[in-house]
Amino acid sequence: MGKTSKDKRDIYYRLAKEEGWRARSAFKLLQINEEYNIFDGVLRAVDLCAAPGSWSQVLTKKLRENSDNKDVKIVAVDLQAMAPLPGVIQIQGDITKVSTANEIIKEFAGLKADLVVCDGAPDVTGLHDIDEYVQSQLLLAALNITTHVLKTNGVFVAKIFRGKDVTLLYSQLRQFFEFVTVSKPRSSRNSSIEAFVICQNYQPPEGFVPTMVNPLLDHKYCDFNQFTGPNRYIVPFNACGDLSAYDSDTSYSLLLEGQNSYEYKNPVQAPINPPYKEVLEKQKSDNK
Repeated sequence: MGKTSKDKRDIYYRLAKEEGWRARSAFKLLQINEEYNIFDGVLRAVDLCAAPGSWSQVLTKKLRENSDNKDVKIVAVDLQAMAPLPGVIQIQGDITKVSTANEIIKEFAGLKADLVVCDGAPDVTGLHDIDEYVQSQLLLAALNITTHVLKTNGVFVAKIFRGKDVTLLYSQLRQFFEFVTVSKPRSSRNSSIEAFVICQNYQPPEGFVPTMVNPLLDHKYCDFNQFTGPNRYIVPFNACGDLSAYDSDTSYSLLLEGQNSYEYKNPVQAPINPPYKEVLEKQKSDNK
C-alpha cells in the first residue's frame, strides 16, 4: 500500500487514525451507542477481549465526558498484553476462569458492572460454519462471565456471526435479558457476517447461580423443532444508521473534505506481541 493521494483506503481506518482510535472498530461501538444509548448512567464497565483497546478508548471518552462523577471505572480483560490506556484497569486473564470474574469484581470494590462489552472474535478460517460455531462458543463464554459481573438491569453487547444458530443463541440470551436485538453498525462491512447482540435489562432466571460450566452451544442442543409454533423466535435485526454515511465496503479518496494533500499516519497502536512475530524472527534467522 503506497502513501500517495492516488491510493484508496478504507475510510473508517483512515478516520480512526485521524481521530486517535487504535482500531476502526471504535466506530462500531460509537454507532451502537447512537442507536441504543447504552452508555446512559454507566459508571462501571467491562471490556472483554479488549486488545488492542479501541473499545476501551471509547468507554473512557464517553463515560467520563457524560458523567461528572469521578467513580467511573473501566476494566479491560484480554489474554494478550495491551498497551496502557489512561483510566483503564487492565487484567491479563482468561474470561472462562472464575478467578478472572472475581478479579473484576475486586476492582469494582465488590460492586458489579453496569455494562459489559465484548468485541472478541476467533481467527477466521473463511469456512463460515466453523467460524460461526467458534464465535458462538466465544459469545457464550462471554455470557457466562457476564452473569458473574453484571448487575441486574445491566447491558451486555457482544459480537455475533449470523448463521443457522442465531435463533438458538437468541433464545439462550433471552433467558437472561428482557430485550435482545441483533444489530449491524454501518461501519461493519456489508460483506461480513458479523453483527452485534444488544442485550438490555439483565434479569437472570429465579434461583440462577452463575457458573463457568453452563452448557454451551453444541450439536445436541440444535433441535430446531423446539422453535416451532408458539416457541418460535423471530430474531429482531436492526441496522445502526442509514445509507447516508460512508460505506465500509467502498473505497474513497484519501483526501478528506477541505484537504489538498495527504499525509500518511502510522497506526495509533501497533500490536505489542503479534502471533506472527515468532515467524518473522525465524525467517530472518533462516535468511542469514
